Amino acid sequence: MTTTAPLGAEAQTSPPAASAGRRRSALGRIRTGNGLVFVLPFLLVFGLFMVWPIVQGLWMSFTDSSLALRDTSFVGFDNYTEAFGDPDVWSSLGNTVFFTVISSVPLVLVALAMALLVHSGLAGQWVWRLSFFAPYLLPVTVVTMIWTWLYQPELGMANQLLDTLGMAPVGWLSDESVAMWSVAALTVWWTVGFNFLLYLAALQSLPTTFDEAAALDGAGAWRRLWSVTLPQLRRTTGLVAMLQVLASLKVFDQIYILTKGGPNGSTRPVLEYVYDVGFTGYRLGYASAVSYLFFALIVLVSLVQLRLFRRED
Repeated sequence: MTTTAPLGAEAQTSPPAASAGRRRSALGRIRTGNGLVFVLPFLLVFGLFMVWPIVQGLWMSFTDSSLALRDTSFVGFDNYTEAFGDPDVWSSLGNTVFFTVISSVPLVLVALAMALLVHSGLAGQWVWRLSFFAPYLLPVTVVTMIWTWLYQPELGMANQLLDTLGMAPVGWLSDESVAMWSVAALTVWWTVGFNFLLYLAALQSLPTTFDEAAALDGAGAWRRLWSVTLPQLRRTTGLVAMLQVLASLKVFDQIYILTKGGPNGSTRPVLEYVYDVGFTGYRLGYASAVSYLFFALIVLVSLVQLRLFRRED
């Protein structure tokens, strides 16, 4: 025999459940509205200073916009076609890639060596950390001024050291075969502190159980470093390498202040070529096209790096 609940019971339980659902819905709308109120200032600033300039620059790359002329006309892909056939674009791109290679590799390896040195327990930890990271806090103008004095042909410390060793002086900023290496040395000294901090933080977060177990099994310090510590730093190394490659590809400040792309354009990167074409040659449309091609290259490099790191993981 089955029994059914009276209609009055349903009438008594249904309204409270429905009102609770309405309260939850209203509470959700209030929270969403409060969230939008807090996010709206950021969205306005982001749209005004990031999204709108990107869209405007992309449109400009399809025009013959110029600082010298008021009238602007649509030219389609003519700027992009010209950029692919411009030898100055390819030479500046080659300089950028060359700088990225010769600066990124030591910036990763030197930062790792510095972090391992500090993590090993050297006396005066705060002195080592301060000395390794302090150059990163200096503005680019100060850094380039210091290294301009070091690279001075006659009175610079670099050539004085070579003279003490009985070697011929070097045109650090005037020799086409040496100038880019000089800029890379400056960049390594200036920015290695940031990568050093990333590696040091990763080392301090590693568990000690694996290293202790390897030591109990008779593994020496170098064996533990190669087989235990470095494999655990693989993710950090991937992050540091990716950030460093992207930063080196966007090099501009130190080269522009130190050499202005010389001698004979041997150190001019892509971004400086964009600056020269846009603000010296007044061709904003063509400069925008070159910059967006370079932006596409950076996105491609980032995707390739992410794919490689995912495969390793």
